[in-house]
Amino acid sequence: STTLNKNFRHLEPSFDNASMVHSLIASYDLHKKMTCISPKQANQHDLRTFHSESYISHLKSADDSTIANAESDLDSDDDDLPEDSAEYGLGFDCPKIKDLQSFVKIIAGGTISAAKLLTSQTYDTVINWCGGWHHAQRDEASGFCYVNDVVLGITELKKKFERVLYIDLDVHHGDGVENAFSFTPTVLTYSVHHLSQGYFPGTGAISSIGCGKGKGFCVNIPLKEGASNGTFVSVFKRTMPRVITNFRPSVVVIQCGADGLAGDPLGAVFNLTDTAYKECLQIVLELKLPTMILGGGGYNKANTARCWTNLTALVTGQKLDVDIPEHDFFEEYGPDFQLRIEAGYRPDKNSKDYIDALVLEVLEAFRMEGVVV
Repeated sequence: STTLNKNFRHLEPSFDNASMVHSLIASYDLHKKMTCISPKQANQHDLRTFHSESYISHLKSADDSTIANAESDLDSDDDDLPEDSAEYGLGFDCPKIKDLQSFVKIIAGGTISAAKLLTSQTYDTVINWCGGWHHAQRDEASGFCYVNDVVLGITELKKKFERVLYIDLDVHHGDGVENAFSFTPTVLTYSVHHLSQGYFPGTGAISSIGCGKGKGFCVNIPLKEGASNGTFVSVFKRTMPRVITNFRPSVVVIQCGADGLAGDPLGAVFNLTDTAYKECLQIVLELKLPTMILGGGGYNKANTARCWTNLTALVTGQKLDVDIPEHDFFEEYGPDFQLRIEAGYRPDKNSKDYIDALVLEVLEAFRMEGVVV
C-alpha cells in the first residue's frame, strides 16, 4: 500500500486537519509500513478532464483577485471576488482562500497520482486522506469542494480499468461524483448518506438510479437521523454483495468521509464510530481488487484523525495501542488521549421495518434494471 499528499504546510489556511491526520499516523509508525509518496500537482490539462474551461479560468481570476487584495493590504472578503463568482459557487460555503490555485492542484494531483499508481500496477492499494472532495460540479464549487478530485481520479482509472465501483460513506450524498457519471454504465456510484428536507446537498433519493445508458448504475441508500454502527453496516452488508455480483468491478474507489462520526459538528446527524468504517472497508479489501481509499468530510478534527488512523492500521494489518503516543498534536486528543471513538446517545430513527424496506427497494431496482455488465 502507499499513502500520498503531505504538501499542505505552505498553504493558508494551515489545513490542520491534514496535518493532524498525518501526524497521528506517523506517531504510531504506520508510515513505516507503507510507501509514502509526494504526488505531482495537477496541471490545467488534468483539471480540464472534468471541469469546464470557464470554471478553471474563474478559479484563477478569483485567486489573482485575492493575491492583489493581499498585496494592497485590503480586507479579504467575498465582496472582493469577481462579479460572476456566485455563478461558479464561490462565496458562502466555498469562500475564497489564499493560494486557491495551488490548493486545487494539490488536492487533484494527489488523487490523480494515486490513480496512476493503480493503473501502472505499481501498488494494489493506495490511500489519499487529503482527497475525497465529492461535491464539486463540472463548473461550480460546492459544499467546501473547489475541485472534484474523485471524478478526476476515476477518469484516470478508466484508462486502464473497464468498470469502476465508487463507494461513498460520507454523511452527505456524493452528488458531484454521481452527476459526473450518471449516464455511463462503466462507473457505478454507491452512496450511504443522510437525506432530509433542508439537509445538504438535498439529493441522493433511492429513486435516483442514473440516466440513459447509466440507468441502474447509481445506488443511493438514504438513512434517517441517528444511524448507528449496526444500521450502517447492516445496509452495506445486505446490498454490497448484489452490487459486486451484478457489476463485477475491476477497481474500487472508497470515500471515507468521517462526518458521520458521533459528535461531528457539521454532519451532526449520525451516531457512528470508526467501527462502522472499518467493517465496510474490510469488506472492500476482501474483494482483493485494486483499491483507492480517500478521505472527505470530517469536522471534529481529532475524531477524524482517530478514524483515518484506525483505517490505515486496518489496511497495513497493524494493531494499535489505545493510548495515543505523544506527538505535535497530542493535546488535541484530551481529556482521555485515547484512540477509541465513543458513540453518543442519539436515538437511531432507522427502524427495522424502514431498513428492510430500503434494502428491498435497492435490490429490486437491480433486478428490474438488469444491471449486469
